[in-house]
Amino acid sequence: MTKSSQDELVFLPLGGSNEIGMNFNLYGFGPAHARKWIVVDLGVTFGDQTTPGVEIILPDPEYIEAYADDILGIVLTHAHEDHLGAVHWLWPRLKAPVYATPFTAFLLREKLRDARLLDEVSITEVPLGGKFSIGPFDLEMITLTHSIPEPNGLAIKTPLGTILHTGDWKIDPEPQLGEATDIDAIRKLGDEGILAMVCDSTNVFVDGVAGSEADVRVAMNKLISGLTGKIAVACFASNVARMDTVIRAAQAAGRKVCLAGRSMHRMSAAARSVGLLVGIEPFITDDQAKYLPENEVLFLCTGSQGEARAALSRIAEGTHPHVKLSQGDHVVFSSRVIPGNEIPIRNLQNKLADRGVRLHTERDTPGIHVSGHPCRDELKQMYQWARPEIAIPTHGERRHLIEHAAFARDLQVPQQVTPRNGDMVRLAPGRAEIIDEVPAGRLYVDGGVVTAENGQALRERRHVAFNGMLAVSVVLDGKNRIVSGPQVRGLGLAGDNDYPLGDAMDDLAEEAETAFKRLGGDQKELDDAIENAISRAVKKAAFRIWERKPVVETTVLRV
Repeated sequence: MTKSSQDELVFLPLGGSNEIGMNFNLYGFGPAHARKWIVVDLGVTFGDQTTPGVEIILPDPEYIEAYADDILGIVLTHAHEDHLGAVHWLWPRLKAPVYATPFTAFLLREKLRDARLLDEVSITEVPLGGKFSIGPFDLEMITLTHSIPEPNGLAIKTPLGTILHTGDWKIDPEPQLGEATDIDAIRKLGDEGILAMVCDSTNVFVDGVAGSEADVRVAMNKLISGLTGKIAVACFASNVARMDTVIRAAQAAGRKVCLAGRSMHRMSAAARSVGLLVGIEPFITDDQAKYLPENEVLFLCTGSQGEARAALSRIAEGTHPHVKLSQGDHVVFSSRVIPGNEIPIRNLQNKLADRGVRLHTERDTPGIHVSGHPCRDELKQMYQWARPEIAIPTHGERRHLIEHAAFARDLQVPQQVTPRNGDMVRLAPGRAEIIDEVPAGRLYVDGGVVTAENGQALRERRHVAFNGMLAVSVVLDGKNRIVSGPQVRGLGLAGDNDYPLGDAMDDLAEEAETAFKRLGGDQKELDDAIENAISRAVKKAAFRIWERKPVVETTVLRV
C-alpha cells in the first residue's frame, strides 16, 4: 500500500451513532475529491408508536449513493437485523459486493432470495479470522463473542493507520457455541499500533461484566427441571447459543422441543448450515406437540419483545392455531427489555398472566439472561488489549457516547471523538477531528414501499391518529344546487351525553352548508373551491367543539 500527500483516512457514520440500531458506517481513503469507500454494516431499526404503520426504518444512503461507483465493498460484522437488515432494501442504490462470514452469508442469502436479488448480489464468504483486501483497505475478521454466531470485529489496515471496528461484542470465556474472543489477535494489533478503535457503547453505564452463556445454561437447567405443565421459552431467535441451552435443558428434563415462529426455524437452519446445533434430538411439529403430555413438551418461541405478530403474542391472545397455554403452564422470558418495548411487553405479560400462566423473567429468576454487549470492566479490558490512539464510541445514544468518551479518557486514550450520524471524522493525517457534516436521515418502509422520513402519508397518519378525521360529502345538481348532504362522518372523535357525536355531526353539516351558500356563482362551478371552503369551515367548527384540528376530507359529487 502506498500513500500520497493528499490522502486522508475518514470515518463517516450514517446510522448507529446517537442511537442503538440501524448501523451504517463508512470508511474512506484517498484525496478528498477521489476517496474510495467501504461500508461496514447496513442495518435497520424498528418503528414505534410515533411511526404508525411503519415497522422497518432504514438509514438514508443519499450522501454515499452519489459516490456509489467508489464503494468497493460492504462488509458485515454479524447477522443481527440492525447490522444487515437493510442490505436487501438499499443494495440496489449502492451495488457493491458484500463480504461476510458463513452464518451471516446464509441469512443474507435468504433475505436476498425473498427480495429477488440473490442472483444480482456478489457475496464473498470470508472464513472466521480470514484476511482479504479491497482496494487500499487490508481487512481481517477478528473473532469476538456476542449473542449470535460468528460475531466479528474488523481490523482495517490502510497506509495511514489501522482501525479496529469492534461491531457488537462482549468478553465471554465460555460462549457455549463458537470460539471465544481472539485475544491474541487483538493484542497483536495493539502491538503493531491501532490508530482508532470504533467501539460498542451499549452498556457503558453498567459496572462489571455482562456475564457468560455458561451461567445461563446452569440457571436454565435448574429452572426447567423444576417446572411442571407446558413450558414456553421466549428468546431472540438469533441467539443460537441460548436456543442450544434451552433445547438441551428441555431434553435433560425429558421434554421434546417445538419451534414456534418463523425466525426460530430460519435461525436453526442457518445454525445447522455452519455445523451448530449438533447432537440434539429432532424438533417436533406443532401438530405433534398437541398430543404429548403437558410435562413432555417445551415451546421455543419468538416474541420476547411483545411483537404483535410473533408466536408468543398469538399464544397470549389465544389465536395461535396450535399452541395453547393456560392455568399451571409457564412462560420463561430469556431476554432483556429493549428500551421502547416496555409497553407491548407489559401488555403481553398481563395477557399471559390473565390465562393463569406463571411468568419467569430475569428480574425474578436471576441468571436466565445475560447481555451480549460489554460492560465497563470489559470495555476497560478491550482498551488495555488494543491501546488505540483515538477512541470513537458508536452503537449508543448521545449519553452513551459521551460517557464512553469520558471513560476512554480516564483510561489514558489520547484522543476521543463522539460523532453524530453524518459527521465525517478525519482520522489521519493530523489530529482526529470532525471535518464535514453530510446528510444523514431515515427512510421508512411503509407497506413495502420505501418512503421519506417525513413523507406525506405518515404525516397524515400521525395527524389522524392524534386529531381524528372528518369526511364531508355533498351532492350538487347541474345548477349547482345541493340535492343531498352535506353529510359529515367522524373517525376518532368523541361525544358525550350532553353533546352526542351525532349532534356534533349535524352542527358540522350546517357549517358546511353555510360555507357553500357563501360562495359566489363562479366559485360554485369549481369543485376545488367548494372543497376548500367547506373543509376550512368544518375544521374551524371542529376546533370550537373538540379543541382539535382533525383531518377534513371533502368530496363533491355532481349529478
